[in-house]
Order: sequence, then C-alpha cells, then structure tokens
Amino acid sequence: MADILEEIIAWKRIEIEQAKRQMPERALHAQVERIMAEDQPVASLKEALNTQGADKRRPPQIIAEFKRKSPSKGWIHQDAMAETVTIDYQLHGAAAVSILTDQKYFGGSDEFILNARRAGLTLPVLYKNFVVDEYQLFQAKACGASAVLLIAADLSKTVCRRLLEMSHQLKLEVLLEMHTEGETEYADLQPDVCGINNRNLGTFVTDITNSVRLASLLPNDIVKVSESGIQTAGDMVMLWQQGFDGFLIGERFMKEQQPGEALKAFLDQAYGMV
Repeated sequence: MADILEEIIAWKRIEIEQAKRQMPERALHAQVERIMAEDQPVASLKEALNTQGADKRRPPQIIAEFKRKSPSKGWIHQDAMAETVTIDYQLHGAAAVSILTDQKYFGGSDEFILNARRAGLTLPVLYKNFVVDEYQLFQAKACGASAVLLIAADLSKTVCRRLLEMSHQLKLEVLLEMHTEGETEYADLQPDVCGINNRNLGTFVTDITNSVRLASLLPNDIVKVSESGIQTAGDMVMLWQQGFDGFLIGERFMKEQQPGEALKAFLDQAYGMV
C-alpha cells in the first residue's frame, strides 16, 4: 500500500483552513476561554493509566477506542453511536476512551466527544486526530477532551514542543506517539504519556514487537501506552510485562456488535493471567 500519511496531513491542512473560515480563531478562543473560566475538573489520562501503585503494580489499563472506519479497513462499524459505545466502555471497565475525530479518513467528528459527554461519559477522553496546528487544540478543548494525540511522525520536534506547551496551557494532557527508534527522542519533551504505535502510519503494516523493541528507549518513570495490533489478552499481558501501563485498542472491540461487552470479556481474560 502506498504511503498515505503525507496525503492525510496535506488534506488536514486544507481542512483546518476551511474550519477557520467557518469558526474564526478569535471566536473559538473566546469559546474556550469561557469553558476554562468555569474551571470544571477533567479526568486525567495519565493518572487513569499509571499502573505503578504504591504497594503493588496495578493490572494493565485499556484506552478503548471509538473508531467507525479506517483507511486500511474501510467501515468497521458504520452505524455505531459514540454516546452509546463509550458509555458501554465506561460501564465495562475501560480506564479511558479514545475518540476518532477525523472525518474523511476515519468517519469521525468532534460532535462524537460532545455527544458522549452529554450522555454522561466521565472517563478521560483522548482527542484522536492528526494534530498539526494550534487551532486543533482549541477544538479539542471546546468539545470536552481531556488529552490530545500528538504524532512524532507528523511534526518537527520544534513544532511538537510548541503544541505540547499550548496543550498544557489549555489544561489538556498529551499522549505523544512514536513509531521508530529515532522518534523516541521526542520523549525528551516530557509528554504526559508516551505511546508506541505498532502500526506504520504510512503502510499500515502492524507488528506488536515494535513496542517490545522500543520500550527500553523510553524513560523508566513515564506512563507508557502500546497502540494498535493488540488482538488477544495474551498480547496485552505480554506487553504489560515489558513495562507498558496502558493499551489503546479499537478495532478489536469495534468490529463486534457490542463493543462494551467485547471489552469486558477481553479484560476478564487478561486479568485472569496477571
């Protein structure tokens, strides 16, 4: 498969300019200022995932993802409703949820986060998109996210630092995603959570040993997440034993008619192994 990441980022820049014409930055910033003035507490993704307890290590924690579509698989669960699936995730043991907000390639929307929050979702929410502009951070804050995904492959280290600092000013945590040995240098920016993606974002080839290979290159004291390709409870437990705290899992659950029940069955099996 041809490398699609450059195509996605090129389209994302066009999409952002279109969004700025519909909602000028000044108006979006004013909306976010009102939200921040209310000073409502938002659940912490980092705290939800951290398994390093005072007495003993907590079992692995799952970020359950709401994803209806992907460029490689097409529609996974086209009629799924964010306000239904994410509440089911919350009821069935998820530590946090990730919600795809990219429309063109993943069938997502910021409205999905708004709808989930209105339905009673209180878990940390990861705003999952291809973030390349500060405008998107304000969008994430406006719709009720707790944290944003920054992808090292999309960003120079200078731009990544600027986006991370702005995220923190907006009281958003950052999950900084890496895929290669060279990208692990971005951990120096001290994100709240480091993620290792087992899927090559250009070719979509997935290999969970990528997490094993790169785990030792991350700081010992940082919360670590393994993303993509985790198909079995045994996969997750193996990676937990390698030092990962959290696991971002989407397609494994979303392909089922009842994603929340699939999550519970997965957790029950995994926790029987640890």
